[in-house]
Amino acid sequence: MNMSAVADYTAHLDAKHRLTLRGAKFSYYQVREYENGCILLEPRELAVPKEISKKTLAMMDQAMHNYKMGDVSEPIDLSKF
Repeated sequence: MNMSAVADYTAHLDAKHRLTLRGAKFSYYQVREYENGCILLEPRELAVPKEISKKTLAMMDQAMHNYKMGDVSEPIDLSKF
């Protein structure tokens, strides 16, 4: 697969060691840095999951079981807030 570059420019790190991408189309990127110095940026879009994971549901079920059995912590005083 032969891809041509759509942008070609020199970038530098700022005082806080950040790199700015010009005209970035995404807010989040997965960064992979290789031993040979190559860096690969893959765009990421954060999305709300469509369902709750099985692990999370199991933890919620266990918490409710503990609550019903009286296995709970002492009440927390939130009056300071």
